[in-house]
Amino acid sequence: QVQLVESGGGLVQAGGSLRLSCAASGVTFRINNMGWYRQAPGKQRELVATITSGGTTNYADSVKGRFTISRDNAKMTVSLQMNSAKPEDTAVYYCRVSRPGAPYVYWGQGTQVTVSS
Repeated sequence: QVQLVESGGGLVQAGGSLRLSCAASGVTFRINNMGWYRQAPGKQRELVATITSGGTTNYADSVKGRFTISRDNAKMTVSLQMNSAKPEDTAVYYCRVSRPGAPYVYWGQGTQVTVSS
């Protein structure tokens, strides 16, 4: 059974930093692509950052230069370092695992991030 457990969310002031982590189990972590997505109230879930099994990263324009995604295959974790946080970063952040051509996508339960102005 695949499980993704996010942690590290909370309240941060604008301009501050926060680090999210996602621990995966039940999946061959190293061969899968990992991603962080977020959903703000009344909005659709959107991509924040992804990292492929080979380590290639991709970021939403709104977070480029501020957020950094990384993965540790040995620990089966993916992290999101959030710097220079903005109030518009407030959302529930979700971890996702997927693999091109594979018939599955798994999501974590989400962790709330609130950035106060």
